[in-house]
Amino acid sequence: MVPEDKLEQICARFAYLEAKMADGSAINEIAILSKEYSDLKPIVEQINAYNGLISDISESQAMLTDPEMKILAEEELPNLKEKLTVTEHALLLSLLPKDEADDKPAIIEIRAGTGGDEAALFAGDLLRMYNRFCDNQGWKFEIVEGSETELGGYKEIIANVKGKGVFARLKYESGVHRVQRVPTTESGGRVHTSAATVAIMPEAEAIDLDIPVSDIRLDTYRSSGAGGQHVNTTDSAVRITHLPTGLIVTSSEKSQHRNREIAMNVLRARLYDLQRQQAADARAATRKDQVGSGDRSERIRTYNYPQGRVSDHRINLTLYKLDQVMQGELNEFIDALTADDQATKLSELNP
Repeated sequence: MVPEDKLEQICARFAYLEAKMADGSAINEIAILSKEYSDLKPIVEQINAYNGLISDISESQAMLTDPEMKILAEEELPNLKEKLTVTEHALLLSLLPKDEADDKPAIIEIRAGTGGDEAALFAGDLLRMYNRFCDNQGWKFEIVEGSETELGGYKEIIANVKGKGVFARLKYESGVHRVQRVPTTESGGRVHTSAATVAIMPEAEAIDLDIPVSDIRLDTYRSSGAGGQHVNTTDSAVRITHLPTGLIVTSSEKSQHRNREIAMNVLRARLYDLQRQQAADARAATRKDQVGSGDRSERIRTYNYPQGRVSDHRINLTLYKLDQVMQGELNEFIDALTADDQATKLSELNP
């Protein structure tokens, strides 16, 4: 049910902002007011469409008492009520609290879990899956740090993704991803279960999170190479330790300046994500279940190779499209998770 009092408050606030910007008295606040105005405008348009349909339905119902207009009203009412249902749902979605991080770029961290070499190989498979997904979305995908194994897998890999609405689409991927398949290292043909952990974090800017210089320790060291011409002869690798939390971030590209930039970006993202997780935990204290909570210990998805299926355990969705999913076709899962999250929030809007 639409909260009418909230609609009135939004419309009143929008009218106030419109008048404030028009009279020229808020020059110093114009940037802040313009941002709020632009955020409210699509919601007000939804409200106007909703109120317009309510008015049209009321008029059509009144026409039912007029013998000459009754037939026309009976034809119009079902269409109007159908439009009202769709418009009401869209309006309710627009009233949901907006995640301020949805439009931000994202940091993807993938770590091999239980399963040894096979887990590291699976981490590499997940990396390629996300890389292809991002390519399909037209986003820029850049690996910023990785620890590769001899077999071509990854103990840990960090990537940066930039584009429109990146975090909004990727944020439900955080958690434990499990794979069931016969490893290339298995001579007996037995199916093994391995896992990798994925963390999706919004990339934070300095304006989002200020890290005092006194809170960090920066160390430089010589990064290890593959030998020969690849041996790093300068102390270009960077390790940053966040003293209050103990978080450690490293980067070992060729440029020390670039390494500092990469490490600070990752550290800022981790701290920003930590703040968001703490806030989410506080909000969810009275809720037993939270789909897409981003709990790093939560087993969220299983990739079963012998049966060619992928199952998302949060929404009980199984797709027999393993090959397509590993090629980056994740939209069916992401759309379903988004819809489920919206449904949960809608139920909280109207308890």
